[in-house]
Amino acid sequence: MAVSMKMIAKRCKVSVATVSKALSDRNDIGEETKNRIRQVARELGYVPNVTARTLKTNRSYNIGVLFEEEAGSGLTHEYFSGVLNGLKIQIEQQNYDLTFINTSFVNSGMSYLDHARYRNFDGIAVICCGDYESPQVQELLRSDVPTVTVDYVHQNCTAVLSNNVKGMEDLMHYIYSQGHRKIAYIYGQKNSYVTKERLASFYRTAEELKLDVPEEYVREARYMETKESARATKALLELKEPPTCIMYPDDTALIGGLNVITERGMRVPDDISVAGYDGIRMSQLMHPKLTTIRQDTERIGREAGIRLIQNIETPKTALVERVVVEGELLTGQSVGKNTLETQS
Repeated sequence: MAVSMKMIAKRCKVSVATVSKALSDRNDIGEETKNRIRQVARELGYVPNVTARTLKTNRSYNIGVLFEEEAGSGLTHEYFSGVLNGLKIQIEQQNYDLTFINTSFVNSGMSYLDHARYRNFDGIAVICCGDYESPQVQELLRSDVPTVTVDYVHQNCTAVLSNNVKGMEDLMHYIYSQGHRKIAYIYGQKNSYVTKERLASFYRTAEELKLDVPEEYVREARYMETKESARATKALLELKEPPTCIMYPDDTALIGGLNVITERGMRVPDDISVAGYDGIRMSQLMHPKLTTIRQDTERIGREAGIRLIQNIETPKTALVERVVVEGELLTGQSVGKNTLETQS
């Protein structure tokens, strides 16, 4: 026999309304009462009737996730997998489910917005997208479907972002403190909002530190793309005055540069210094450990979930916000001391 809220209420000696509020995590009853009711519900094996809840609230309790990862790494991409895990934890804690938007529907003529309405999603989390400026994506972001974005700012949606400006500042200041004055930067694709922030911060910090940055020191290579980073590294090392430190778009792309450095018989950090970005686990297992910025991916995902559900459940008080999550400098060992430039 299915366990009902009436049975839980009888066991706890409270009303059915109180049980409903506890299981819905309402704020108008105490935490002690909530915990007691939830414990009894678990003991009895209570399973909520999703169909009844959907009919009563006119909600599906289902969140759509738009995830199109350009580099081809998919869910193995450590940054995005961390964000998605944080989102999943937060969403499930608030009794919602996650469903990935099926891009094959879109490729066959159904728009993202059509798909969201077809699936009756209560809201959308845009975690990663190949082209944010495409008509399909812009239509979704401008719609009345509650939507949150990660690492992209749109005037109609709350955005959750890592603090790329401060991350780049911290990285540059550390490299400078180690004596480097010839600092090159291989950045990710220009159309990325993240790249625009990091690149602007790179130039602004260089100006603050009174560093001369020749044009040939700044080159483009796609995120996670080792071959392009390798080509850019080779070009930098062949300059008449090569840099003493090279910054890369991310820790994975840095491996392409590291291969070129090794093939030339150079050592890190003795002959040249390198720095990455993201702080993935591999970066701290390498020898030498990478100097990088660790992004708090789980918190980014959790914040996206919190803001999206606030928008769904209390739309009248929901604000379009820009939520910035701080990163952490990992000094590692790949940026060595450079005394020659500071003495000159």
